[in-house]
Amino acid sequence: MIREQLLSPSPLDLVAFLTRHFRERACLVQVAGQAEVTYHGRAASTADMGEYLLMLKRDGSLQIHAPKGVKPMNWQPRTDEVLAVIEEGACVLVASRRSPAEVVRVRFLEVHLAQALELVEEAGFMLSGSEAQLQESLARNPDLIEPGLRLLNRELPVASGGIDLYALDTQGRFVVVELKRGRATQDAVSQLARYVRTVQGTVGTAVVRGILAAPSITAPARAELEARGLEFRQVQALTVRPAQAASLPSLFD
Repeated sequence: MIREQLLSPSPLDLVAFLTRHFRERACLVQVAGQAEVTYHGRAASTADMGEYLLMLKRDGSLQIHAPKGVKPMNWQPRTDEVLAVIEEGACVLVASRRSPAEVVRVRFLEVHLAQALELVEEAGFMLSGSEAQLQESLARNPDLIEPGLRLLNRELPVASGGIDLYALDTQGRFVVVELKRGRATQDAVSQLARYVRTVQGTVGTAVVRGILAAPSITAPARAELEARGLEFRQVQALTVRPAQAASLPSLFD
């Protein structure tokens, strides 16, 4: 659950931590400590120096909580850009959005704790059966992903992990398929991208496609998927049937 944790980090360490996790957007990031918070937008407000908890979620939403109260003291439902820089020896976080134009600026004076948390995948519709059963069903019915897809291997071990399904399309291009039973998030996109890079390094100049197959996908994950040149296939129902395992060719055959 805890991917990274820093106790009383220096300003430079905090900038590196925030920059790394804001870029990946694979974790919920929270920072607790003494800070000054300034907001500019449809209104302008400045919070007195105090102890706050800052939270940035994977979808880019930002919340800043005071020690008391249910609602955050300041928040952004989404952010277009998040930067962490050093100004006058302190770590300063600037979170902005374009429409409406808003900027939240947090100057950290003393940080007690910085954490990057990997949380359980978002709730939502999930396909029935175990992931292994669903993988087997798709392996037997690759047309559910794309007509004419020909399976080469499943659970293919590579340096970056295990590829759920490895196939060829009708044009002879290699296809890496990452399967999720529930709503696909940015974590799944990053995982798929790693597998595609690994396979691309193995097959040379051949074209390698990446397909994320799931019942649904979050908006940030879809945006990242498209930015990386990867694809999404909605899989709503699968037929799970017991069957004897078949011998499949390897990536290296």
